[in-house]
Amino acid sequence: MFLFFPQKLLKKQVNERSYIRPPAAAGMFYPEEADQLRNEVSGLVASELPAQLNGLLCAIVVPHAGYMYSGYTAARAFALLREVKIETIVLVGPSHREYFDGISVFPGAAYQTPLGTVFVDEEMREAMLTSAAAGSLVASSIQGHRNEHSLEVQLPFLQHVAREIKILPIIMGDQRRSYCMRLAEILSAVVREKSVLLLASSDLSHYHSYETARTLDANVISSLQRLDEERLMHDLEAEQAEACGGGPMVAVMSAAKMMGADSCSILHSCNSGDVSGDRDTVVGYVSAALFRTSPLAGGRTRSSLTGFST
Repeated sequence: MFLFFPQKLLKKQVNERSYIRPPAAAGMFYPEEADQLRNEVSGLVASELPAQLNGLLCAIVVPHAGYMYSGYTAARAFALLREVKIETIVLVGPSHREYFDGISVFPGAAYQTPLGTVFVDEEMREAMLTSAAAGSLVASSIQGHRNEHSLEVQLPFLQHVAREIKILPIIMGDQRRSYCMRLAEILSAVVREKSVLLLASSDLSHYHSYETARTLDANVISSLQRLDEERLMHDLEAEQAEACGGGPMVAVMSAAKMMGADSCSILHSCNSGDVSGDRDTVVGYVSAALFRTSPLAGGRTRSSLTGFST
């Protein structure tokens, strides 16, 4: 069970220009030793060929459980990035251990993993914080980032497939509908005309039987396939679907559509029972790619995936 500590979103709690966040999930969600981690990630990504997507990649959805359970599913999405050129990835995840009323943009210089340091796109962070739509909802704050694993576990994959990339880590302390839609508006405005990929970090249903989980997860997957963030939000609110990062998925899906995304490919889905054999209480996982099939204005070809084959 995750513990939440209600509090207001606090600003400037660390020296935000120089702070490098150390790994908090190493040794639990993924290997702590660099060579072992490098080999595991390399093996997961190398085993997967990108799906055949004739379009421009706008966003991916990936799980954030331990690599033993969801690493294969996540690798299906990260394999897509081996041949694309993206300067910054905006990662949006939930806060599992710390509740706060708002959305937190990491204030420091970088996140660190056993594979090295991944630097923050400070220019994009400033653009987001000064966006007219941000208001008091979005703040530069360490809250939600301290011990959170949902973004950290994505970084070793990024370090393997896109070594020079910068990141913008964002944690949603509250995933209410209005916050999701505001965040989508902010993201779409900030990343427009830039070589940026959006990433939503989420697992699916938690601790149901295998069959119940499949039913709940199918509702999320269906909404993703339809690019229907309104339906996903409705199902989450009505408890007809579950996803710990449902808010990030809604926000990223909505923002991606504003960026021109018009199609979604489900890359892989499963649950922990498929790995462990224990089907009494399982956790669900999905990876997906959101892309644009029509040309961008002016004939730009950002992040082209044309030519991938299975």
